[in-house]
Amino acid sequence: METKSESHLLQSTEWGELKSSFGWYARTVMEGSGGAQILFRNLPLGFKLAYVPLGPIGDWLPELLPSLDTLCCAEGAFMLKIEPDHAWDDQLTSHLLQAGYQPSQQTIQPPSTILVDLRDDEEAILARMKQKTRYNIRLAKRKGVTVRPWTDIRGYAAMTQETAERDAFGAHNQAYFQKTYDLFYPKGKCELLVAEAEGEPVAALMVFAQGKRAWYLYGASRSAHREKMPTYMLQWEAIRWAKSKDCQVYDLWGIPDADEETLEAQFSKRSDGLWGVYRFKRGFGGRVTRTMGAWDRVYNPVLYRLYNLVIRLRGFGGSE
Repeated sequence: METKSESHLLQSTEWGELKSSFGWYARTVMEGSGGAQILFRNLPLGFKLAYVPLGPIGDWLPELLPSLDTLCCAEGAFMLKIEPDHAWDDQLTSHLLQAGYQPSQQTIQPPSTILVDLRDDEEAILARMKQKTRYNIRLAKRKGVTVRPWTDIRGYAAMTQETAERDAFGAHNQAYFQKTYDLFYPKGKCELLVAEAEGEPVAALMVFAQGKRAWYLYGASRSAHREKMPTYMLQWEAIRWAKSKDCQVYDLWGIPDADEETLEAQFSKRSDGLWGVYRFKRGFGGRVTRTMGAWDRVYNPVLYRLYNLVIRLRGFGGSE
């Protein structure tokens, strides 16, 4: 299945504008047929981090890498972290190592995900799903769950906060979601969908599209009416929205970073981290895939060691 007919959503101009409103600023480097959007962030103690999320794009190795170094040094970054939008490749790995990069112990975006092939018709996509997932989609419909576009960003942010408190994870605020919607929705790159039961909003998600790919980045649900399986119908309607945009791939965005054999052996026993969402996402009939992960280019070894110490002790909230 082809997954990279265009650049990743996180390399889009809109993404750079979004992050520039929340502590980052964006710069772009072009070299021949390759390019990259680099995000810079000022950290405590005078650190400046440079980060290329799910890029660079185009033919970027090895011609683009020196230009990335030049810009990062001019901006005063102590390091550059890149997370290529590419599966593991020995040749690319060799280029990165020769250019002074090293595998990173810290990723910002989840390196593993599940991709659903959208090129077939809806019945074929449903047929590839796990039987229980198909059942839950149809159960939701029988129980009267409906899904529609939503514009209530305040309501969505409140639902996200409820989800975060229940499931113990960090969440973006209303201003972040409003800015996201304002940037992507007018260009047809985003939809906010809400599932309702008995007229009450019970689950919602933001789905994105660019070129031939779609992404499920943000989702939330309330505790009410969970027995009606609204999240299953919601995800199915997001898939249908992606197909309406002529997308060929639907990215379910973020599962535990383990091989498929390990995932299948452990998902029924674990609920920590992303294991709970893997149990849900695996049912939609996609395939597990992994990018090359994160690679670091170090410009100041002393600050880099201090940075790694800090993130080990405190953790670091990245681009997402």
